[in-house]
Amino acid sequence: MPREDRSNYFLKIIQLLDDYPKMLYCGSRQWKAVVLMGKNTMMRKAIRGHLENNPALEKLLPHIRGNVGFVFTKEDLTEIRGILLANKVPAAARAGAIAPCEVTVPAQNTGLGPEKTSFFQALGITTKISRGTIEILSDVFDNGSIYNPAVLDITEQTLHSRFLEGVRNVASVCLQIGYLTVDSVPHSIINGYKRVLALSVETEYTFPLAEKVKAFLADPSAEAKEELEESDEDM
Repeated sequence: MPREDRSNYFLKIIQLLDDYPKMLYCGSRQWKAVVLMGKNTMMRKAIRGHLENNPALEKLLPHIRGNVGFVFTKEDLTEIRGILLANKVPAAARAGAIAPCEVTVPAQNTGLGPEKTSFFQALGITTKISRGTIEILSDVFDNGSIYNPAVLDITEQTLHSRFLEGVRNVASVCLQIGYLTVDSVPHSIINGYKRVLALSVETEYTFPLAEKVKAFLADPSAEAKEELEESDEDM
């Protein structure tokens, strides 16, 4: 690349890093945002030269490896990532490339002849010759992810669900240890009412709300008759 083009590239990447508060790095070229591609060495050099003005950019350096590009945006990262995923297309693997996702080669007969054995040996894959063909003996797993985008999958609904789960856990603990909180008080009141009601049923102590329960326990059939009469009246 000519010297002038390199200078313009450095200026462009620095300008984008200054103008945009958010960015993604990924290996696709199909998106609807400001995209910058380039050689990794040039990207690193441009960022290192700008660290004095923006020290936080140093965190990007370990991730500039393989075939990556920068996507600069001022919008919501989750939305931009959705656009990237919607436009993702499969591409043939190249020798020496790092897989951007989890890859599993299942144990199977490859159908390849014995002359290809050295290829699998170079990859560290255990094989054997079965009926004149190469057979992979066990699943081979490799995780070549450069970064984990799971955090972008967290939505407001996810946060809301996790928050409610935490509230329920806190309320449950507080109920067990008898510690009152805003979340546990309603349950404590209900449990207390149930205990008072049970005590009233077993003793002569009574109160208006307990009378109906005592009457039902004394003659359950009366309640059933009353419900049946009300049903007949509705018809």
